[in-house]
Formats: sequence, C-alpha cells, structure tokens
Amino acid sequence: MERRRFGLILLEIFAILLLALFFFPFLMVILNSAKPQAEIILTPLSLPQNWVNLWYNIVEILTRRNIDYFRSFFNSIVITTTSLLAIGVFSAMAAWVLVRTKARYSYWIFMLFLAGMVIPFQVVMLPLVRLLQIMRNVTGIPFKDTYYGVVLAYIGFGAPLSVFLFHGFIKSIPIDIEEAAIIDGCTKAQVFFRVVLPILKPIFVTLLVLNGMWIWNDYLLPVLVIGLGGDTKTLPLAVANLAGFYDKEWGLILTAVLMAALPVLILFFFAQKHIIKGMTSGAIK
Repeated sequence: MERRRFGLILLEIFAILLLALFFFPFLMVILNSAKPQAEIILTPLSLPQNWVNLWYNIVEILTRRNIDYFRSFFNSIVITTTSLLAIGVFSAMAAWVLVRTKARYSYWIFMLFLAGMVIPFQVVMLPLVRLLQIMRNVTGIPFKDTYYGVVLAYIGFGAPLSVFLFHGFIKSIPIDIEEAAIIDGCTKAQVFFRVVLPILKPIFVTLLVLNGMWIWNDYLLPVLVIGLGGDTKTLPLAVANLAGFYDKEWGLILTAVLMAALPVLILFFFAQKHIIKGMTSGAIK
C-alpha cells in the first residue's frame, strides 16, 4: 500500500509539472498583453506595472483598420460553424453507410479515409492551391478568397479522422434499432437523422469541439486559400497583420492572440463533459 501511495504521489507531481509546462506560454500571453513594448522586452516574466494597458490594447485592436477585428471575427464564426456542421453530418453519413454496407469495396473506401489521416498537410499544400485554380478554370467558380473554397478544403482535411471515430462508434449500435425503424415506415434518410444521429450525440459533440479548436486557430490553410489581404480573412490572419517586416508590436499581438483564444477556451470549458463522455463511450463500446 505504501508503495502504491508513493507511486500515486509521483504521478500527481508529474501531472502538476505538466500542467505548469503547458500553461506557462498562456500565462506569458496574459502577462505581456498588459505591458507596453519596452516593458515586454526588459521584464517579460514580471507582472505588469499597470493592467490598464490591456484595455488600451483591446481598444486599439478593435479600431485598427489593418485588423478589422469584427469582420475577421465574423468570418471565423461563419467558416468554423459551416465547416463543423458539414464535416460532422457528412462524416457521420459516410461512416454509417460504410459500416452497414457489407460489400468489400466499403472496406477499401474506409482504408482510403484512413490514408488521409497519415498524409502530412505540407505535402499537399501546393497541389491544393493548384487544384483550386484548375477548378476555377473548369467551372468558372472562384474558390480563392471565398467562404465555400476554404470550407470545402476543411471538409476534405477534417473528414478522415471524423469518419474513423464515427465508424468505430456506429459499429457498437445494434442494427435491430434501424430495422425496427424501417419496419415502422422510415426511409433511409429518416433512419439516419431520427435514429442514428441522436445516438451519435456524444462523439458528435466531441468532434465538434476538437475540429472547432483546429479550424478556429488554423493559420496555414486559410493563408493558402484566402491570403493575408483577403476579404474573408479569419482571426489568425488578422493577428498576423500586426507583425510587420521591421517592427512587431508585441503588446498588441499578444492581446489579439488572447482575444482570439477566448472563444475556444469558453467552448472547451462548457463542452468538456461531452468530450470526456464521447471518448469514454467510444472506448467502452
């Protein structure tokens, strides 16, 4: 018992050290967002001399034209919300069909989705830009600097992991429930939306939060599809506009980072119960 208790104490100490390690960068953002430029350079680890500087930085960010915070915030909301709904619904539908279809080709299609998880994004960056240009030449529809262009890209990159997790969860759902719904007169679409999708709520919410944090904070994909000066630039792109070539206003940059991170932190705080429930339900079943 003593050895077990000693091991638990060591694990708690290790967990506290990990917490401090991961929280340290965020603490630096909070402290230095309330400092002027000179104070950040001289004493980056100290407490701010005047926390009122944080309010001044917030007002400056909200009124800066090169940031256009409210427009960028609206763009992030539209792109993130649309991408999450599309990834969630389409991935759940694809996983459901792959699980319930016993043909051999469904297995190979599922393997293609898994292959999409192991291909690094950096490998397909330039082909993605070229593909968007080809699609515009063929269809006449511009995919650069548009909502649907970046949402389409997020669907492609977010679907593999979502299909994989939905696939494992759906396998645990008894098919008798769906057969009973069909006997009662439900169509395939009604079976999915009225029977299967409500059962997927725990893992659905988990994927919404995980994909939401990724899409909201993503910089590389929007900068390729939208660009730093695009009309549909997201918050990470707006924050990048604060970093000039010769001058970097660190106080404003860190304040903008803090303002951009708050919605994700609030979302995670309220949804953490659903995240844990979704993960544990999938693991147990």
